[in-house]
Amino acid sequence: MAIIINLDVVMAKRKMSLNELALRVGITNVNLSILKTGKAKGVRFDTLEAICHALECQPGDILEYIPEVTVNIP
Repeated sequence: MAIIINLDVVMAKRKMSLNELALRVGITNVNLSILKTGKAKGVRFDTLEAICHALECQPGDILEYIPEVTVNIP
């Protein structure tokens, strides 16, 4: 996947646990864990806003785009 989730990195920098962030954001630990591990298919803007507010960060701190490399074999 070309979108990388750096939520665990930002949480570690802020010394915030999954449980604490889930409580502050208002989502379940399971859903936050799915997002954190990169298994989520999408994220709602209001959820992203709440995460950024709780972690005092920008969306770009959490989400990163890395283009996938394609190889053309003749």
